[in-house]
Amino acid sequence: MIILPSLYFGSTEYWTAIVKGGDEVVIDLGENYVKRSERNRTEIMTAGGVMQLSVHLERANRPRQPMRSMRIDYSKRWQHQHLIAMESAYRSSPYYDYYADRFTKLYQREWHYLVDLNLATLEEVCSLLKRPMPRLSESYIEASESDIDLRTKQRATEFVAAPYIQVFSDRFDFAPRLSIYDLLMCEGPATNEVLASCRL
Repeated sequence: MIILPSLYFGSTEYWTAIVKGGDEVVIDLGENYVKRSERNRTEIMTAGGVMQLSVHLERANRPRQPMRSMRIDYSKRWQHQHLIAMESAYRSSPYYDYYADRFTKLYQREWHYLVDLNLATLEEVCSLLKRPMPRLSESYIEASESDIDLRTKQRATEFVAAPYIQVFSDRFDFAPRLSIYDLLMCEGPATNEVLASCRL
């Protein structure tokens, strides 16, 4: 079994696990929130290099909070910042005009909980990749020794990305763990093939 957390978009490593794991993948919605993790962050490539985008949360510093209880903070205009950064970074990428509107819709409503936003991004990417949604677990999953557990901060895999041409590749080296958003905008329908060529 491959156990994954609920992430905001998720990196190419995360999506490689989903593509390669198939029916063995389960997303744990019963875990506790982990600060400074991809649960509310994703990375894109910009003209200035890799940029981290964070979803603002209420009371994110409290320890041992269930992921299901993490509420999104709209006191700062983080949705607007994310949309502007994504447009600025990817408007000249090959597939921006095909996919951008589908993601823009996710920012036009207020999600009360982080998990709901994360599941919406997951569902949208699965739809674009023509893949079924992974299984979800509402209760915490105890991992066995044979499981691949990507919930911890320490990498549980020996991830090797399949290189593709990223935006601003003339300025920066290939970044292997960018958001799936980057891969979709750069490779479009070939995204599944790129992910299948990665190694866990």
